[in-house]
Amino acid sequence: MELWLSCAIGFLVFCGIYLLLRARTFPVALGLTLLSYAINLFLFSMGRLHTGMPAVIGSAADYTDPVPQALVLTAIVIGFAMTAFVLVLALRAHVLLGSDHVDGHEKKTEEGA
Repeated sequence: MELWLSCAIGFLVFCGIYLLLRARTFPVALGLTLLSYAINLFLFSMGRLHTGMPAVIGSAADYTDPVPQALVLTAIVIGFAMTAFVLVLALRAHVLLGSDHVDGHEKKTEEGA
């Protein structure tokens, strides 16, 4: 279980970094979203991977820590709001500049070379 979770987190980080290095605004926003999902999975796994265990309330020897769950829930809400804000900014920049490149203008390529 831990191996698959580690592989999933690594894959999300890899895809997020790859998309962050693109020159367009939508892949950059998508890359930031994937990185936030990877961080959320990492924080969620910090509370130990127990199935069928009670929360802190109770008299069990093994319990699930609720703090990472609360952190992830808060991060999901904040991440959703920030993603919506970044996409609105990207749309506004595309309308004003006429390009969806991150720096605002396309690089000219030499033709015939």
